[in-house]
Amino acid sequence: MNLDHHRCLNAHQLAQALRATRQRTLGLAQAWAQALTDLQVPQSPELNPPLWELGHVAWFQEWWVGRNAQRPAGTACDPDHARPPSLLGVCAGAGAPAGTDGELDADALYNSSQVPHASRWHLPLPSLAHTQAYLAAVLEQTLSLLAHAGPTDADLYFWRLVLAHEDMHNEASVYMAQALGVPLPPEWAKGHALPRPVDQGAVAVPAQTVALGHSGPGFAFDNELGAHPVALAAFEIDTAPVTWARYLPFVQATGHRLPPHVRQLQGRWQARHFGQWQALDTTAAAVHLSHGDALAWCAWAGRRLPTEAEWTCAALTVPGFGWGEVWEWTASAFAPFAGFAPHPYRDYSAPWFDGRPVLKGFCAATAYQMAHVSYRNFFTPERRDIFAGFRSAR
Repeated sequence: MNLDHHRCLNAHQLAQALRATRQRTLGLAQAWAQALTDLQVPQSPELNPPLWELGHVAWFQEWWVGRNAQRPAGTACDPDHARPPSLLGVCAGAGAPAGTDGELDADALYNSSQVPHASRWHLPLPSLAHTQAYLAAVLEQTLSLLAHAGPTDADLYFWRLVLAHEDMHNEASVYMAQALGVPLPPEWAKGHALPRPVDQGAVAVPAQTVALGHSGPGFAFDNELGAHPVALAAFEIDTAPVTWARYLPFVQATGHRLPPHVRQLQGRWQARHFGQWQALDTTAAAVHLSHGDALAWCAWAGRRLPTEAEWTCAALTVPGFGWGEVWEWTASAFAPFAGFAPHPYRDYSAPWFDGRPVLKGFCAATAYQMAHVSYRNFFTPERRDIFAGFRSAR
């Protein structure tokens, strides 16, 4: 798939994408509010309170666009420059706790770099109505400023960043709902409408050199920059992620643990889909697997995980190489490329260069505009709540 154009959206296209993404944000928020009247979820390292997530999305957009006096500088922006007050207090008429509206400090509530994760369950958050008013005011400001933005990559960098950020939080909302059994309307649970990759077996890839990382025009995350050549020996790789039909015999043969959303009942395999048990589609990619699950299957099957460079090479050169159903674990550690320099949002990449694996591709809940062959996802290897699977190599 050639998805470079998603990294080069112009101002008009960005405005359309920001509006569409916000519709999904609000649709997901409505689904959460209908399922959980108090919007409370268990405290867990893998979760965030849904009300905090909504406010954080608005805050992040306002911080990097509306309150950012150095927007045209793009990645040369000084992230620590002084900023004007937030719009949060201006939105106080829409349901905030009495007596607190004018005192709310958006930075103290929503700055994820400064607000400890565990504290987010105990913050004096504005009401849902106040938060929605804040979201609306920030988006209006963002679009107004975008109408006067310049055309260069630097000019548009922060609008592209906040779009990607909101898309990622929407995906997190979906996998949180799956983990907690919260029902979601299909139109908000799905991030794109691409067909399922067709499994054509494994293919041989000849020895060659691949360029790893992002180069050229358009938006890129800091961890993608520093494109460099990687020489690869010949290898074999699956054309599609490992399906349940390939994964379940391993479970039956070894007794390996199943993901919590899969069970066998009266001889039939079932999967829990946003709280509802359904017949398991064994032709679908196996999902909610940890990195360890993937490694264990590979050891049993006499296969291995592809490296990030091998996955990238196959995605760029192998006809029929299908991706987009699940995030795919690789054998490569998430580490900086040579010459890495953090972008103004310093906490996006640098704190996570700790050896966790890279995941490639995108999943059914990922917004289509997020898909790019150079995108590097990264989660700790034990995670099974994300929509992750794998393909094998040899």
